[in-house]
Amino acid sequence: MFTLNGRGRLLAADRPLIMGIINSTPDSFYSGSRPHDDAAFLQQAETMLQEGADILDIGGQSSRPGAAWVGEEEELRRVVPRIMQLKEQFPDIFLSVDTWYSRVAREAIAAGASMVNDVSGGLLDPNMLSVVGRLGVPYVCMHMKGTPATMNKEAVYDDVTREVLDFFISRVEDARRAGIHDIVLDPGMGFAKTHRHNLELLHNLSVFRMTGCPILLGVSRKSTIYKLLGITPEEALNGTTVLNTLGLINGADILRVHDVREAKEAITLAEAYMAPNKRSTAPLPEGPL
Repeated sequence: MFTLNGRGRLLAADRPLIMGIINSTPDSFYSGSRPHDDAAFLQQAETMLQEGADILDIGGQSSRPGAAWVGEEEELRRVVPRIMQLKEQFPDIFLSVDTWYSRVAREAIAAGASMVNDVSGGLLDPNMLSVVGRLGVPYVCMHMKGTPATMNKEAVYDDVTREVLDFFISRVEDARRAGIHDIVLDPGMGFAKTHRHNLELLHNLSVFRMTGCPILLGVSRKSTIYKLLGITPEEALNGTTVLNTLGLINGADILRVHDVREAKEAITLAEAYMAPNKRSTAPLPEGPL
């Protein structure tokens, strides 16, 4: 399907990948994503790797709606030591840093990360694209209007799919010009989007394939699930699996999730379901059921 080359650390994907979320923050919306100490952090990482995570995404700043910004110094303090711990414990791990600061991206890559995941698509730090280009690592470009603190007021579109696609076409061109070769696109579920916008983007996910870039889907335990179901983020695993499965059928190449085992099962079953129309790497059992 595609490859991601993080400064010689090659990740080849012939089936959808799983990106596990681990936050080094006190205020992320889902408590299960933020281990309380170093031992718990390493244990959560080990569990995710054992369950099938291909990438671990480390974040030091909450991007939930209305979240207050922390400066780059605090974000560096939160993420760089954790990245160093993970690389020491798991030398072959493929790590992503979740940041919109170019300095954090640079120092995280120096500490051992292999990829940059930027919720702003390079718009909150004008140096981000050029820095990532010089670093020679894959870049996740997400669509967001405004900032996490203001984005709920920005959820206005005439045609959300077309506007997100136009954004991607423009940013991919800018990223290529900056020297970035491996670009992953994330439509930004929940970032300046209503529940209706999120579901429309999920339905139209395959449209973004015309860019030639892999598509990342990040719906794990988000409010479109738990508010529509009248539950909490802690109860939103089943709904997450439903939307991840729909995303896989509609063309998602990477699932960004809190729950790796369930995502892995969704990939296996979605591949089996799509096998008549698409080559599947999942063997089907023979004989009577």
